[in-house]
Amino acid sequence: MKRLVLGLVLVCSAGGALLTAQGAVRVYKFGTFDYQGRTFVGIVLRDAVVIDFATANEAVARADALYPNRDQPARVVSPRDMRDVIARYDTGLRERARYLAQMLDGLNGLARPTYVYDLSQLRTLAPVMPGTILNAAVNYREHGEEMAARAGSGVAPQGPPQGSAPPGTRSAPGVWDRQSTDTRWNPYLFLKAPSAVIADGEAIRIPRGRTEIDWECELGVVIGRQARYVPAGKAADVIFGYTIQNDVSDRGGRGDTRMGGSDWLIGKSHDTFAPLGPFIVPKEFIKDPKNLRVTFTLNGQQMQDGNTSLMIHDVFELTAFASNIMTLRPGDVIGTGTPAGVGSARTPPVYLKHGDRSVCMYEGVGTLVNAVVGAQAAPATN
Repeated sequence: MKRLVLGLVLVCSAGGALLTAQGAVRVYKFGTFDYQGRTFVGIVLRDAVVIDFATANEAVARADALYPNRDQPARVVSPRDMRDVIARYDTGLRERARYLAQMLDGLNGLARPTYVYDLSQLRTLAPVMPGTILNAAVNYREHGEEMAARAGSGVAPQGPPQGSAPPGTRSAPGVWDRQSTDTRWNPYLFLKAPSAVIADGEAIRIPRGRTEIDWECELGVVIGRQARYVPAGKAADVIFGYTIQNDVSDRGGRGDTRMGGSDWLIGKSHDTFAPLGPFIVPKEFIKDPKNLRVTFTLNGQQMQDGNTSLMIHDVFELTAFASNIMTLRPGDVIGTGTPAGVGSARTPPVYLKHGDRSVCMYEGVGTLVNAVVGAQAAPATN
């Protein structure tokens, strides 16, 4: 009975499971949580129940010492944080996470171990604190069209359609080699400060004196291993999973025309401008990242409704492009651009304001919810 209460029974539920060669696997996500001042990585089931990964792993190891069980995966060192989970996922932590997820199903109504929580009991933190955040600029044609029309006072400029290679486009040696049949413009990535990261449930703060604050609901690629010079055809191998990022953007400009008036630091890296999460979905549970629906609602009104199939450069091409510029490391995040429907392109423009509620959703990945507070308002907490 002690063995059963600890959850050392493998019973796999058919609902919410992935069928593999080894059998059905319960679909799970990873998150970072706070419980009474203690931070831990959790295995999230059904967006409702959370297993404390490290504590559960230690409990299973103790039980195995008392009751040897040949069905258990090999012992692994408990993860310290999300970056540790990502870095060691392929060397034992995947099998342990699957075991623990199935274990919870195997309880069959018995009392849950103390290391299992309802999500509502916990404070959700940003799932990972990236060392580097890269974001794609204008990676959906329709978004390019709406932003071009905005710059031209409502009329899109003449020339090749948005996303098409402008005249004079050529390869960037060592960074992006163009194929003769490729009619797209080259990818464009920019840095976004990791200090801008906040969690699901935390508040986007309107910066002092800034009034033109916009949303961009994006799929986030979470890097799983150190990567340099990765071909697009091999990029899936270095991806750990997927999350959501709201690439909050300041459209107010810098007040002069230096560098053409462009300033990515002002535009993208104010504090709180990178809501991230709520969780990370391992890549094995996302059947096709190139075909996911995305929606964004503001105060209950749908503003964006798109699909990742509309990207100009897909998640694998962006990962390859980034790896040709810099070494990517476990836990780094690449934001893959946003579909049409941002506020600054509307007539009249719609900007984030105090009291707003933003909801960004990607099919199969999750829903990222953040309130908006004014510059003088106290930051909201979960």
